[in-house]
Amino acid sequence: MTESAPVIAIDGPSGSGKGTIARRVADALGWHLLDSGALYRLVALAAEKSGASLHDPEVLAQVARTLDVEFDSNEDGAERIRLSGKDVTLDVRTEETGARASAVAAIPAVRTALLERQRGFQQPPGLVADGRDMGTQVFPDARHKIFLTASAEERARRRHKQLKDKGLDVSLAALSRDIEDRDRRDSERSVAPLRPAEDARILDSSGRSIEAVTQTVLDWVAER
Repeated sequence: MTESAPVIAIDGPSGSGKGTIARRVADALGWHLLDSGALYRLVALAAEKSGASLHDPEVLAQVARTLDVEFDSNEDGAERIRLSGKDVTLDVRTEETGARASAVAAIPAVRTALLERQRGFQQPPGLVADGRDMGTQVFPDARHKIFLTASAEERARRRHKQLKDKGLDVSLAALSRDIEDRDRRDSERSVAPLRPAEDARILDSSGRSIEAVTQTVLDWVAER
């Protein structure tokens, strides 16, 4: 694949903070942003709304190919996601949708359907792409590859705080089990399993602030 614009691929498990870091890095550089996880969540959400079975690969692939989705921001800079013209920003981020997305992401036909759509985000002046296989599958020639991780306990605490801030009451123990289950599914799936690219730099965000992790990524980018 010819690199038409530089790519920073940030991969990692659920709750590692890769979405937040990717957005901060993209803002700092003035680059485009790809939230690949949102695409899989949108496939799961669109399938649910249409009554499609999560066990029918061909139907799900068709849902992926025909997604009518818009990524935008409101006046405060917060993300806004629209599906067929409807604001689904909150629906996309629920734990239920996340669990369904993890199952959908394990289906080869869905990943194939979304591959070219994801690569279409690679536009000048550059792209920051976050997900689980950005550096291994989607952008194997990315100029910068980072695998962001954190302990399962810390990731559960972060997610618990996020949900509480949104007024949602979720058990911390349940979140920990969900994260461990999702890690296992993502790591053991037959297609594009969650793992660092061979040439990725590992960044453990445990106990570090968002600002410190963002600066580390920017420093690594500046080195090249």
